[in-house]
Amino acid sequence: MFLDKFKLDGKTALVTGGTRGIGLSIAHALGEAGAKLILVNRTDPVGGVQELRDAGYDVSFFEGDLLDRSVPQKTVDFTLEKHGRVDILVNNAGVAQHGDTEKFNDDLLDKIMDLNVDAVFRMCRSAIPPMKKQGEGVILNIGSISGLVSNIPQPQTAYNASKAAVHMMTKSLASDYANQNIRVNAIAPGYIRTEMTNLPKENEHWYPTWNELTPMNRMAEPHEVASAALFLCSPASSYVTGEVLVVDGGYTTR
Repeated sequence: MFLDKFKLDGKTALVTGGTRGIGLSIAHALGEAGAKLILVNRTDPVGGVQELRDAGYDVSFFEGDLLDRSVPQKTVDFTLEKHGRVDILVNNAGVAQHGDTEKFNDDLLDKIMDLNVDAVFRMCRSAIPPMKKQGEGVILNIGSISGLVSNIPQPQTAYNASKAAVHMMTKSLASDYANQNIRVNAIAPGYIRTEMTNLPKENEHWYPTWNELTPMNRMAEPHEVASAALFLCSPASSYVTGEVLVVDGGYTTR
């Protein structure tokens, strides 16, 4: 009975940034649970789409840059044309950038806010109408512990602010659309072993600090976030909405 609640047979899941890292691992989890997958990304640099197909999943790829304001609606339209519904939206695409505030230029600021906040809003705006028409839907936004605490030693005010916005957007949407049977939650990952946390040599001294401040004393693997994502995207979490699930090895407990 309980394991059946994690099944997604007959569901369609749209995952942004789903061709590598956390997004690819989430796509694997949803695909294994039975969902048909639509991935959107500018490129597929590591062959994530083929990897998912080789695993036996039903996968379609929409090539698009979410910094283009028209792409979110085009992505949802593509999903509807393929499968006739949008059951699950995972807003995973994002960008991180470190830098002292007084030296942080407008181009970097705009890129962070455009991708981490504005694109998430537009994806939700485009996906909600078909979800309302269906009578149900699930949205999962990928936030960060950086939206909860000012983590150190890296200076990243703009990134922190963008992820805090994602968390508040999640709660607001959950409140607004709960009566439409649309659940909206977020995950706040800690330090995950992905390309995003591959540091240049001059910043490699940050790794020991990250581990020391994490009670479990290690970085997470992407699949550890994907397992949490499967829970929040599945009927197993049918009475959960407006939550930010922290997956950080205890980092924010200190």
